[in-house]
Amino acid sequence: MVARTTTTGALARTLAAVLLLALAQAAPAQDALRETFFKDADAAKAAAEAANAEVLAPRSFSRAMKEYNDAEEGLARGRNIESVRNDAAQATNYFRTATESAELAKTVLAQVMKSRQDAANARAPALSPDLWAKAQREFGDAIRLLERGDLAGAKRKDIEATSLYRDAELVAIKAEYLTETRQLLEDADRVKADRYAPITFARAQKLLADAERELSENRYDTDLPRSLAMQANYEARHSIYLTEIVRQVRDKDLTPEQLVLQWEAALRSVAGAADVAPEMATGPDELTETLVTYIEDMRIENYGLKQEAAEDDLRLADLEEELRVLDERLGGATAERTALVQRLEAQNRVREQFALVEQMFTRDEALVFRQGDSVIMRLVGLNFDSGAAQIRPENFALLEKVEKAIDVFPRSELTIEGHTDSYGSDETNQRLSQQRAESVQQYMINAMRIPSYRLIATGYGETRPVASNETASGRERNRRIDIVIKPVLDAEG
Repeated sequence: MVARTTTTGALARTLAAVLLLALAQAAPAQDALRETFFKDADAAKAAAEAANAEVLAPRSFSRAMKEYNDAEEGLARGRNIESVRNDAAQATNYFRTATESAELAKTVLAQVMKSRQDAANARAPALSPDLWAKAQREFGDAIRLLERGDLAGAKRKDIEATSLYRDAELVAIKAEYLTETRQLLEDADRVKADRYAPITFARAQKLLADAERELSENRYDTDLPRSLAMQANYEARHSIYLTEIVRQVRDKDLTPEQLVLQWEAALRSVAGAADVAPEMATGPDELTETLVTYIEDMRIENYGLKQEAAEDDLRLADLEEELRVLDERLGGATAERTALVQRLEAQNRVREQFALVEQMFTRDEALVFRQGDSVIMRLVGLNFDSGAAQIRPENFALLEKVEKAIDVFPRSELTIEGHTDSYGSDETNQRLSQQRAESVQQYMINAMRIPSYRLIATGYGETRPVASNETASGRERNRRIDIVIKPVLDAEG
């Protein structure tokens, strides 16, 4: 009994070994067959996938994949070789047809495919799912009609799908930027802000409407609508706050006198920090004006101190390096030290000239500051009509002062820089800033008789802000013309 069992086990192991050997020998043969039969099919499949045929030619691509899978299954199961060869050949033909159809779709349906990508970039599938689904159905119909050769029908569906994708994109963009604003207005409406704070509530509604209009008219320039939405958010929150205050006054939980005293207390705190007497016996206007002036003076002084510190650091570094070099050398040291002294004298002369120019302008006309050896006149009083580059007659008086300031620096190089805020497209702002800089340049040539070789006009658009574009005052400071004066630093000036 034991001998029979041993013999049976040995036989089983022998059969298993023979089977494994047969399989090992069959695998290379099968790989060789696959390479022979699937070479063209694999290449055609890769080309179809690269052309996105699964989406743009789904009918042909689906047929190709069925034949391809049948061929692979037949080869794996050892079916008739001729059948496998035919399935692979059919797959190759269908893949090639799918590729041709996909390439045709890219041309014929280019418009809808672009609008589809734009909508996807705006996250329309998540933010505008209903419109996106409708657009997808129309797009699918256009693809199927084109694949069947119905070009006219495909174009009709192309137009319908394009319109739906663009609608979905716009809804998604508005949802991205305006959802919070709408929610805040709903909150304000719930607390009856339209009754207790109607002015502020109406302002928030108008800002939301303006933001929606701007997005509808130019959905790809979101700087302005984003800013309008932020302002609307503020006004909506403000209306909720004011509603609560008005209700407290109405319910006599807070008297009007207590309310005014609360607001005055806040001004007193600010005045204390500025070391300004908080005089409000006749109202807050005088104190407010004093505090605004104080803050503006501090801002200008702080900017000037930063400039001086930077200049001092550069000047000290330059002097130390030059003196080190001179100390290491013997020959010609006296002449070079003399040249160094002359240059320092020229720099001192520029500082004196700068102080003279600084006194020529009021704060509302120009800010004058230094940047290295250059002097910059920021013409805050030079304003242009919206979207225009023509100099207005009321600015001629300011430009006369600019001419006198330039005369303080004879032979200097002058750069007129145009700058805008961030509202509007980058291209429009760049063009407008260049036109305004050139308008000032032409005025200097014609009216000031400054040689053109001394002048350079450059527009920077919105790329060099000096203040926040999120506030009206900041945007106003960013819309500016800067005159950069580069003095001649020689012994004669």
